[in-house]
Amino acid sequence: MRLRSALLATSLLAALPLVAKATTITGPYVDIGGGYDLTQTQHGHFADLHSATGTRGEPGREKLGHRHGWASFGSFGWGFGNGLRAEIEGNYNWSEIYSQSRGDKGSDRSYGGFVNVLYDIDLKRLFNIDVPVTPFVGIGAGYLWQNAHDVTVGARNPSGARSLSGGKGGFAYQGIVGAAYDIPGVAGLQMTTEYRMIGQPDSFTAGRFMAGNGHASFDHRFNHQFIVGVRYAFNNAPPPPPVAPAVVPPAPSAARTYLVFFDWDGATLTGRSREIVAEAAQASTHVQTTRIEVNGYTDNTSAHPGPRGERYNLTLSLRRAESVKAELIRDGITAAAIDIHGYGEAHPLVPTGPDTREPQNRRVEIILR
Repeated sequence: MRLRSALLATSLLAALPLVAKATTITGPYVDIGGGYDLTQTQHGHFADLHSATGTRGEPGREKLGHRHGWASFGSFGWGFGNGLRAEIEGNYNWSEIYSQSRGDKGSDRSYGGFVNVLYDIDLKRLFNIDVPVTPFVGIGAGYLWQNAHDVTVGARNPSGARSLSGGKGGFAYQGIVGAAYDIPGVAGLQMTTEYRMIGQPDSFTAGRFMAGNGHASFDHRFNHQFIVGVRYAFNNAPPPPPVAPAVVPPAPSAARTYLVFFDWDGATLTGRSREIVAEAAQASTHVQTTRIEVNGYTDNTSAHPGPRGERYNLTLSLRRAESVKAELIRDGITAAAIDIHGYGEAHPLVPTGPDTREPQNRRVEIILR
């Protein structure tokens, strides 16, 4: 009954929801813990040696009943980053010996060390289960010394009680099942809950009884332990905050209107004008273009004053448009894609008074449609 209750308590504690998911350990860590120990009843084999005659008495058998106890451990280990861990552990256990029906009383203890191999189960990575717990399992092997002092065995037995003292060391093994949780705000610090079963095939022998000297040995010893611990991983610093992706400004869209300016009464392209025409030709290959309009203009002055002036400026604006068209063709644009117009003094870019030389009105507009 006590074993079932302790198992249930450990299972409930392991299922408590916490705010952060435990992490897989990489590098060195330390671990300490303590909790409840329940040692199964053992069977002892006794052979009393009568001091008066020096002869060995009949072999006897007694049960050694255990009640409450506690367990503690400390370990140093290394995590390999893939869930696998290895550690060296020091272990100390104390157990009360008590049986009202047989009259057993006293206590015994065990201490020693283990080498453990454990595996952290990453539920998110392995099974896509996103829960705030990382279970782990492990096995260990080592050496434990069992020791008892003035333990009374079988006081209610008609053949008499035996007083037991002494100890013995031997091989021991253990199985471990547990879970780990991150402690929020402290990188690398985790709380652990676990169940351990420790077995020792050849338990202690001893040599002093109330009836005289003698010898005793006990069968396989099993300790069931329910432990809460704290673990600190030295290399588990919090990951750096994610770097925000660099915001790449969108590439400037190609202009759809280009202006080419001319000298007064001229239709010849300058070096800068040819560069602008080339930019327009290049842009037409990167934007969706169905046709290219080339519109020529003049200011409201003319080399031929009077009524002839307006007609002259219409012709001049068309000549300017034809110059730009010829340059576009040289830059790889087909003639069929280009429409030209001459508007003379109409649609000035900069409004002016009459008979004003304005450089910005002496222009050709290249419009990508």
